Amino acid sequence: MNKNSKVLALKYRPQNFSDLIGQDVIAETIKNSIKEGKTPNAYLFTGIRGVGKTTIARIVAKSLNCLNGIDNLCSTSFCENCSSIANSNHIDVLEMDAASKTGVDDVRDLIEFSRYGPTSSKYKIFIIDEVHMLSKQAFNALLKTLEEPPHYLKFIFATTEIKKIPITVISRCQRFDLMRVKSSELFRFIKNICLKENGKVSDDALKLIVKISEGSVRDSLSLLDRGLLSVENGKELNLDKAQEIFGYFDKSQLIDIFELILKGQEKKVIEIYRKIYDQGVEPKVFINDFLELIYYFKNIESLTIESTNFSLNDEEFSKIKTISENVDKQILILFWQFTIKTLSEIDIVSNQNLSVEMFLIRLMYLNSTNIENDNFNNDNFRKSTKKVDFESEIKKDAIDQIKNVIQEKKTKPQTHNEIKSKDRIMISSFEDLIGACEQNKEIKLKYELEKNVNLVYFEKNRVEISFNENLDKNFVKDLSLKLYEWTNERWIITFSKIKGDISVREKKEKKRLELFEKIKDTEIFKRVKEKFPDANLVDVKKKD
Repeated sequence: MNKNSKVLALKYRPQNFSDLIGQDVIAETIKNSIKEGKTPNAYLFTGIRGVGKTTIARIVAKSLNCLNGIDNLCSTSFCENCSSIANSNHIDVLEMDAASKTGVDDVRDLIEFSRYGPTSSKYKIFIIDEVHMLSKQAFNALLKTLEEPPHYLKFIFATTEIKKIPITVISRCQRFDLMRVKSSELFRFIKNICLKENGKVSDDALKLIVKISEGSVRDSLSLLDRGLLSVENGKELNLDKAQEIFGYFDKSQLIDIFELILKGQEKKVIEIYRKIYDQGVEPKVFINDFLELIYYFKNIESLTIESTNFSLNDEEFSKIKTISENVDKQILILFWQFTIKTLSEIDIVSNQNLSVEMFLIRLMYLNSTNIENDNFNNDNFRKSTKKVDFESEIKKDAIDQIKNVIQEKKTKPQTHNEIKSKDRIMISSFEDLIGACEQNKEIKLKYELEKNVNLVYFEKNRVEISFNENLDKNFVKDLSLKLYEWTNERWIITFSKIKGDISVREKKEKKRLELFEKIKDTEIFKRVKEKFPDANLVDVKKKD
């Protein structure tokens, strides 16, 4: 370890395979290949930033050239080769940054240099970082050397953009995909470093660092370094201080906002958001955290606290689980789609803070629920969510759906007293629905229902149908409006991936064909056929 460096990311950089965290399988594979003498011509390491691509490249270079051999690889006191490689000044191990040397001439110089054997070690090794930055011509120049290099030459490539590397290059390398480091493993790692550095950091603050770093070891060490430098000697870095330093906020506030949105308490929602904004939280960060919270609400039953990447503590996890039991999952999916839409639109607005406030208010109108107290139950919530007319994102996005809700409210044909004075149409089956269309001369709707609708499920105030590309684009909106007009009740119309029943028209045609076959099998038809061989059955009518 580079004990002279004051930067934690460099000071605690792994120097051998045993120091690595989160990449055990890759380390074991490489060690075995070196022991068996089956090393590839070229290694290719890919993964997100800070998971050890360049670090492993150097460790591989040491393993191949260590004077003590792979079984006794230097760990504390380094041999001459390992020490030179660690300090990036070994004459036979060349490190090149492809971001600054991208041209074909740079690669030609490299190939020319490769013609000479190693000076003081077993292998000559070229480590090329961010290899995807090489030009197309540079890659082409490498191909032949990669496929049939001299026995003493090894290439080690590292990249964060594997898709930008030509497949002809990838096929000539032994590829290793480095994984994000698990939250629990990264937590133990940085906690151990805190003890070595005599730094006082609470577990909650460490968990926040793990969450922000997103599985990157380098990011976690850089954040820890920053956190330790931000507190006075002898004082502890707690969660509140860490949130202030890193620009994050207490997730319990976000959960409170979400719960208040479901209850429609606009004033309290805006008050809490403004407090969060005053803490220095960027609107985009808030929206991304809101997205993450929606995911937790939707999938909380299949999650553990660890799988939330330490984003939640025990109390918050339990609270989300309790609230989610009373939330319609379709509403959460609608919230997700609408939040994604807002995230893409937020850069258009000059004052992003105001945009977020309007986003939260629009979510309340989208939900259209009126929950008066904390003790709401499943039945009450589901009844209230019937104010949302439909939630199909197959052919409509979230904006269209909100527009439909607003249009329905604006186009109420009659007042409550007027509708009460007339007989409402009772629709309790799909056949009743078709009959209502015929009775009210809604020929277009009747045509769509009979020809292009495949029914999956029908109950009072809810219709579920299979998606059909032939359906008129305004079908759901038009049907919702008419159902409200006829029944004075909100109806939910959803599209399903389940293959529904055949259409009414197909059923009629099927019955007609079955009747034809039945008639053709009668004695009277057979006798007609005998006397008139060219006779054909064209229609069947019931005799009065």
